[in-house]
Amino acid sequence: MIETNLAQTVKATNDSGSEYDTNVKYLLSDKQILSRILKYAVDEFQEMDIEDILGCIGDDIEIGARPVDAGLSNLGRVRGTATEDNIPGEGIIYYDIRFTAYLKEKEMKILINIEAQKSTDSGKLGYHLENRIVFYLARMISAQKQTEFFHSDFDNLKKVRSIWICMDSEETEDSIEEICFDRKTVYGNKRNSYHTDLMKGIIVNIRGEADSSPGKAIKKSQNVLIAMLEELVSRKDASEKKRILEDEYGMTMTAELERRIQIMCNWSESIEERSIRRERLNAIERMIKINITKEQILSMGYTEAEYKKAESALYANA
Repeated sequence: MIETNLAQTVKATNDSGSEYDTNVKYLLSDKQILSRILKYAVDEFQEMDIEDILGCIGDDIEIGARPVDAGLSNLGRVRGTATEDNIPGEGIIYYDIRFTAYLKEKEMKILINIEAQKSTDSGKLGYHLENRIVFYLARMISAQKQTEFFHSDFDNLKKVRSIWICMDSEETEDSIEEICFDRKTVYGNKRNSYHTDLMKGIIVNIRGEADSSPGKAIKKSQNVLIAMLEELVSRKDASEKKRILEDEYGMTMTAELERRIQIMCNWSESIEERSIRRERLNAIERMIKINITKEQILSMGYTEAEYKKAESALYANA
């Protein structure tokens, strides 16, 4: 069985943060979410209705199939078995989400990859994200040999779109960027109108609630896609999140979509609770270090159990 990036992530660690990230990716792969990403991020779909875009993500997509989980409809998650590129001599790339969209009226087939990116900081990543995006695009092109075209029939190359949902933007940095080829004449008057838009990287910068000031909510983005994605990954409870997605964005709450929203909200609450507990223990450790007595610490509202746990951790690390 081919192992996707999602499966690798789950197996690699039981850390709650990683589980949360995994559920974000599963939510993004719901066809209702994908249809809105296509409409508001990919030029070829911008003039289409959501219902028509849903029809483009059908049973004939390369990595898609009819939903088989109980309660799923044709609005369900894209379920793939080919989310890897394995090119001899080039190694293997695992994609978060990869599928094919068909524009039947234009007789056009577009290969699409979507990545959920927690950090864009080159200091943390060890590279600039833009270079990784270019590499993914190049691989999506080169992987088409012997699948989409044969021999020298390069005119059968299909367009590729790599969409990166980046989740660490500052409060004023909600934005959508494109990385693409730009053809220009640097000498002479020759003009050639043949398109050069085979490859395009799209970066959707959404803002994280954790980066906002305490007690201050981030102002709703004026961009429909960004506003929807920020609601999707927000720390609001599941019932409120489902209401917003239904009322403001016209989504249908399928069993799978509801389940994923609930799981993600549960993990979000768990992460927040663990963070609070950890900070309380850190505070006790700091007070012990400066010789504040146990009685004084307990009088501040900390519990006996918290004190013992902090004390044990402090001496264990001494």
